[in-house]
Amino acid sequence: MNRRHLITLLGGAAAWPLAATAQQDGRVRRIGVLMNRAADNPDGQARLAAFQQTLQQLGWREGRNVRFDILWGADDVERERRYAAELIALAPDIILAGGTLSMAALQQTGRSVPIVFAAIADPVGAGFVDSLARPGGNVTGTMAFEYSLSGKWLELLKEIAPSVKRAAVLRDTANPLGIGQFSVIQAAAPSFGVEVNAINVRDAGEIERAVAAFARSPNGGLVVTTSVTATAHNDLIIKLAARHKLPAVYGNRFSVTGGGLVSYAPDYVDQYRDAAGYVDRILRGENPADLPVQQATKVELIINLKTAKALGIEVPLSLQQRADEVIE
Repeated sequence: MNRRHLITLLGGAAAWPLAATAQQDGRVRRIGVLMNRAADNPDGQARLAAFQQTLQQLGWREGRNVRFDILWGADDVERERRYAAELIALAPDIILAGGTLSMAALQQTGRSVPIVFAAIADPVGAGFVDSLARPGGNVTGTMAFEYSLSGKWLELLKEIAPSVKRAAVLRDTANPLGIGQFSVIQAAAPSFGVEVNAINVRDAGEIERAVAAFARSPNGGLVVTTSVTATAHNDLIIKLAARHKLPAVYGNRFSVTGGGLVSYAPDYVDQYRDAAGYVDRILRGENPADLPVQQATKVELIINLKTAKALGIEVPLSLQQRADEVIE
């Protein structure tokens, strides 16, 4: 597969008329896309499809008035930087940055092309925008969630597994997001009667040793925070939770569809639809500096009952009824 492969929009959807300016100039707009997932990642594909389908509904059709240059960074820092430079060299009209690594790489490469990011955890803290209300510069987009959501993970762990007295929080210390998430969880812990410990996720060996050591004592559970490193080791973390019979709460939906117990996370696919709306508005002449960063409005609770049964957990009916999806 070529590193740069062009994805054709699905046909058949009704398209809204383009604005008069887009109709008159006859230009084919070029949209660069840098996704932080691997090209064969189902989660990444679903996000990209939502982005493209929304643009199609807004009147942007592949081969008629828009073309896409799509690169997949595969959660690799060096690859992201290389691909960011490649995209900038193509002189696109606008770029979609799918994820924090992609946005960071693009920011280092250039500040002239308009960029819309999707599902960034802390765009102000990362230095991508000046503020949420007034981003400034050439960048805006959608924000994944507020730090307060992290405390909900611990609350959910205690609700689904009341016997939990100790929680290991898997975090990436190289990412400010991991530090912030752990601080919120640590502050919330006393109110739930839970002792929290941090497990760093630098490499697979460290994760495996730390989880095994933590599991030697009873009444334990896991909180898996969101980070590139945790995503890279997602399958390993799910296997370790199953092996050591540890109930675990995840910050990503795909962890639960992949066999994890429960997740509480924003609808990231929906954020790519919102990002498409901003791309449309900028292509029609609006300034990214004037478009406030959009915050997540939809948070999903996903429960895997098959995993719960394997762990010997009886999920409360009230919790199942609150869930957006129950996997059986």
